[in-house]
Amino acid sequence: MAMPRYQIDYANREDLPAIIDIYNSTISGRMVTADLEPVTLESRIPWFEDHRSDSRPLWVMRMNGEIAAWMSFQSFYGRPAYQGTAEISIYVDEQYRGTGAGSILIEKALEECPRLNVSNLVGFVFGHNEPSLKLLKKFGFEQWGLLPRVAELDGIKRDLVIVGRAISS
Repeated sequence: MAMPRYQIDYANREDLPAIIDIYNSTISGRMVTADLEPVTLESRIPWFEDHRSDSRPLWVMRMNGEIAAWMSFQSFYGRPAYQGTAEISIYVDEQYRGTGAGSILIEKALEECPRLNVSNLVGFVFGHNEPSLKLLKKFGFEQWGLLPRVAELDGIKRDLVIVGRAISS
């Protein structure tokens, strides 16, 4: 599938329902998130408000007049010494998977890191989520850690792979 025209913007409050819909659509697949039940709009408002365009942004990718994907940076471990490290999360709407949206968002993340004073990006990916691990590896992310069998999804123990990439300044 050819990549449709797209635009990447900072998310605004009106985008939150679409962001949540994309997120919730991944829960039943048991590959992307450790949430087992859909999240609510109300429960995600504090998460949304924690994002800042100058340090921990939340971006949406728009295609064909709708939100096709989103990406966020979140603080890692929440302590000042880790301020230069951000956790990256990317979620792509089902109909736009395989279009290159994930690659474009990772490129955007890497490009923005110097402006955001981010020197390391980390991701937490289930070990059985091979598409995401492959995508991150393509952009130079390496396995920095492994937490074996720490998650249980429908009675199956799953590994959590910690991937990371140092950003050159």
